[in-house]
Amino acid sequence: MATYVTLYTFTDQGVKNIKDTVKRVEAAKKAAAAAGITIKEIVWTQGQYDLVAISEAPDDVAGAAFALNTAKAGNVHIQTLRAFTAKEMEKILEHVA
Repeated sequence: MATYVTLYTFTDQGVKNIKDTVKRVEAAKKAAAAAGITIKEIVWTQGQYDLVAISEAPDDVAGAAFALNTAKAGNVHIQTLRAFTAKEMEKILEHVA
């Protein structure tokens, strides 16, 4: 499974409907599970980003499709970062000269 860190910022629509943010996250967790994606954690943050999520997807296609489906709802802008575990990083480093 590929690991991702996703940074979210609310759009104007997302702020207008802020009271539904927890419900939207719960709905997103269910949609993710249906797509074979596990959302490990979502936290609301102060500062440049409004939410941060850590998730696992079976591959980049599933992860990207889920992100696009989330973005098209119009409540958030998304920046997704591919993350690597220590074990994955060790494999990457085997190819570093």
